[in-house]
Amino acid sequence: MYKILESKELASNIHEWVVEAPRVANNCLPGQFVIVRSHADGERIPLTICDYDREKGTVTIVVQVIGEATYRMLGLKKGDYFHDFVGPLGRPSEFTEEDLESLKNKKILFVAGGLGTAPVYPQVKWLHEHGIDADAIVGAKTKDLVIMEKEMSKVCGNLYITTDDGSYGRSGMVTKVLEDLYAEGKQYDVCVTIGPMIMMKFVCLLTKKLNLHTIVSMNPIMVDGTGMCGACRLKVGDEIKFACVDGPEFDGHLVDFDGAMKRQLMYKTKEGRAYLAAKEGDTHHGGCGNCGGDK
Repeated sequence: MYKILESKELASNIHEWVVEAPRVANNCLPGQFVIVRSHADGERIPLTICDYDREKGTVTIVVQVIGEATYRMLGLKKGDYFHDFVGPLGRPSEFTEEDLESLKNKKILFVAGGLGTAPVYPQVKWLHEHGIDADAIVGAKTKDLVIMEKEMSKVCGNLYITTDDGSYGRSGMVTKVLEDLYAEGKQYDVCVTIGPMIMMKFVCLLTKKLNLHTIVSMNPIMVDGTGMCGACRLKVGDEIKFACVDGPEFDGHLVDFDGAMKRQLMYKTKEGRAYLAAKEGDTHHGGCGNCGGDK
């Protein structure tokens, strides 16, 4: 059982919990995720780590209510407990494995959409703590759905907020802000984008034109989080990968977004899941030992 130390609403249907999980906090890095169950009979949900404090032994997660399992989580308040809190899982951000002096010479941009701000934050914070200030574009549909602006502003070199309806910050999609920044003379060496699949696809289409190396996090397609369900199977270049065991981060210019989004739709139905399992055979799972997804 994992005690909830803090609980608060960030925006409509978006909630944050600070959880007492010292072993996870002591070992996790930005980019990794945990698998959470709110109750003994609850659904296993993979959630990207939003923040962690090794000294306090805490891990912060942010959840958007999209179904019955996440709705049940809203009933958990300060002093309550999560039944399961397993991690860290997945590969950490590639920044954590790079030479710091080389990183300091790079101009880095993060592009977050909606809930994607939560997994972007620990990466920007990690860089800031190591003397590297990155820029960030944070997009949301409306002002009321902008989250973690205060936290992001403390760790970013420049923070650009944009809303689809123009109710706050700049007006328009995150891609428009990126185009505007380049028109103003900004240049970057690497871009990390996290958010809805369709947003990441169009960010990658733009950055490819700009010749800007781009990393994407495919956590939105994860279901089981162990490689066994086959939901997050995707094509990256000429290879088959699994977001939960091979990622969740990949070269965005190599990801087949259309195929991944089509698979998401199919996986929502029992018939679709059965079809995918039959069609893909031994390569359906990332942890089967046959396809290489668990290497």
